Amino acid sequence: MVAATGKHTHRKAPFRRHEHTVLVLQGGGALGAYQAGVYEGLVEQGFEPDWVAGVSIGAVNAALIVGNPPERRIERMAQFWDLVSSGSPLIPPASLDVFRPALNRLSAASAATFGVPGLFIPRVQPPLLAPDGSIEALSIYDTSPLKSALQELVDFDLINRASVRLSLGAVKVRAGNSVYFDNRQSAIAPDHVMASAALPPGFPPVTIDGEAYWDGALVSNTPLWYVLDESPRIDALILQVDLFSAEGEMPRNLEEVLERAKDIQYSSKTRFNTTRVKELDEMRATLARVLRKLPPELDSDADVQRLKATSERRKITIAHLINRRYAHSAHSKDYDFSRATVRELWASGLDDVRRTCAHPELLKGTEFGHGVRVYDLAR
Repeated sequence: MVAATGKHTHRKAPFRRHEHTVLVLQGGGALGAYQAGVYEGLVEQGFEPDWVAGVSIGAVNAALIVGNPPERRIERMAQFWDLVSSGSPLIPPASLDVFRPALNRLSAASAATFGVPGLFIPRVQPPLLAPDGSIEALSIYDTSPLKSALQELVDFDLINRASVRLSLGAVKVRAGNSVYFDNRQSAIAPDHVMASAALPPGFPPVTIDGEAYWDGALVSNTPLWYVLDESPRIDALILQVDLFSAEGEMPRNLEEVLERAKDIQYSSKTRFNTTRVKELDEMRATLARVLRKLPPELDSDADVQRLKATSERRKITIAHLINRRYAHSAHSKDYDFSRATVRELWASGLDDVRRTCAHPELLKGTEFGHGVRVYDLAR
C-alpha cells in the first residue's frame, strides 16, 4: 500500500515514494480495535512504520506495535483486545442483530459498573469518600490492570532501543500544556503509556518525575501536529487512523445527538490540523516566490538563509482512514468493550484497508501545491 522505505517490500504503491512511513493513532477507547484491524491490513500490504505516534488508546496500540518484533505484533494486539473484551465474551448470532443495540448498551453499562479486564476496575472506596489530594480522590477507576497488561504484552527494552520511533501524547495537569514522550528523547516505561491514556475523571493522573499527566486527547486527539512540528522537512507517508468521524448524518433522536456530539468533539482537531497543514503549505509557497524576487547579494544573509530553509518544498502524503458509524453504534461506543463489537471493529479496519488497496485507481488526493497531498481513504 505504501512506497518502499528501502528495507520493506510493498505490494502496491498508490502513493508517491517516501523515505519514511509514519502511523498516527487517535484516541477513542473501545474503538481502538479498529486501529488494530487497520494495522493488520497494512501488514498484509507490506507496510511497516518507522515511526508510530499515539494518544490515549492510540498510545496503547502504538506501544503494542513498537514494543514487539514485527512477527509478533498482530498476535500481541489480538491478545490485548481479547483480554479487554473478555468481560462480555458473548457473540450473538446474526439472527439476533435486532437486539445488538440493547446488548451493546448493556455491555457499556457493565464496563462502567464493573470495569474492563486489562484496563480498569472500580475503586473500592468511592472518590467522594477519599481524602482530598489522595490518588483515590482523583478518579472513579483504578488503572492497575492496564499496567499489568502492558508489562505482560509490551517489551519496553525493545521500545527504548528506538529502532522504531514511538511518540505518546499527554497533557500536564497543572500547566495544561500538551507534551509528548518520545523514545528518541527519553526512556519510555508503562507509566508513559498510562499517562497518555489517563482520561479524567475516569482514570487518575499519572505522576512522572514529579509532574502529573492526563490523557493527551484533552488538548488534541491526534498526534499529527507533533509529527509535522518535530520533523518539518520530513519526507514521509503519514497514515492517520481516526476513530471518530467529523462528518455524519443529522441526528434523529437524543441517542444519536449524544453520539454525534462525541464524534464532533473528538474529531474536530483532525479537520483543524488538515486545514492548518494546507494554510502553512500555501504560506511556504508564497514565501518561496518572494525569496526568488530578492537580489542575489542577499542570498548569503543569515535571515534569508533561514527563510529559505522554512520555505523548502516538502514531500508529505497524509492518508486518512476514518472509522465510520457502524450499524449498532451508540454514544457509549467508546466504552462498549463487548467481544462482538471489538471483533466487528477489527474486521472493519481490516476491510477498509483491503478495499482501498484493491481499488487504488479510485483514490482522489488533494494536492496543496507545495509538496503536500492529502487522501481520505475508504470512503
